[in-house]
Amino acid sequence: MKDTPEMIIPTYDDVVSAHERIKPHIHRTPVLTSSWLNDEIGAELFFKCENFQKAGAFKVRGASNAVFGLSDDMATRGVATHSSGNHALSLSYAAGRRGIPCNVVMPRTAPEAKKAAVRGYGGKITECEPSTSSREQVFAQVQAETGAEFVHPYNDPRVIAGQGTCSREFMEQTDGVDIIVAPIGGGGMISGTCLTLSNIAPETEIIAAEPEQADDAARSFQAGYIIADDSPQTIADGLKVPLKELTWHFVSNHVSDILTASEQEIVDAMKITWARMKIVMEPSCAVPLAIILKNKARFAGKRVGVIVTGGNVDLDKLPWLNT
Repeated sequence: MKDTPEMIIPTYDDVVSAHERIKPHIHRTPVLTSSWLNDEIGAELFFKCENFQKAGAFKVRGASNAVFGLSDDMATRGVATHSSGNHALSLSYAAGRRGIPCNVVMPRTAPEAKKAAVRGYGGKITECEPSTSSREQVFAQVQAETGAEFVHPYNDPRVIAGQGTCSREFMEQTDGVDIIVAPIGGGGMISGTCLTLSNIAPETEIIAAEPEQADDAARSFQAGYIIADDSPQTIADGLKVPLKELTWHFVSNHVSDILTASEQEIVDAMKITWARMKIVMEPSCAVPLAIILKNKARFAGKRVGVIVTGGNVDLDKLPWLNT
């Protein structure tokens, strides 16, 4: 890892090391296609299905890299984090595999399916209010009480290196694409994508997808500095958190554009994927397809990679039941 005065920036060597470290604990997820969607958009779409990943989300990659990279002495104190869901359950999964404690702070409004998964993997939940400030305040108390190693959901070089393994696999499975589209919230996945592609496929364009109602990354991108919203409201619960310094480094240097989609466009994309591809996709993961459907001309004639980041859905609260 390359050290700077402000932060530790992971390198592509860290991605390669992470891939070897986590291979026993993750799936090499499949890449699916849809002729209907190809015809609808006029492009070749390739979906990297991290909804089939261990723990149901890409975040198990970064979490496993952090957990299994700990020294034995550090591991005995366990790990802790704050998360709206997928990082919480992924860290709980990885900690369970290593046999160490995991404490997570989750918003009280987080999907019950994700809370149940955290508990199922052995994680201990402390609830907070659904805002970034409450999340960080409650977490500080939990960490002080436990002394556990903090594994940030995205602003952590170990996590970003782990997430970078997804696009490394993706490029091997597709023989390359012209554009990759991934969701952006805090920026862990998009940062890992930037890290990998800037080294092995610098010609590939990286576009981030974000909900209109949680568009702080898009506004940050336009302004040239981080703009953080404390408690945005969107059905894409995994994309409510703001960028941080480390993820901003990758976004500002390697992302070509950030496009947004409305709540209804996200729901429509989610329904299309369920109906046409027969796969379960959570709202946060439908945002890339939503922005592609909204901007067909931008992607027409291209080979487009779409990272489907997770499939942990509360089946009792499907978003189209309330629209």
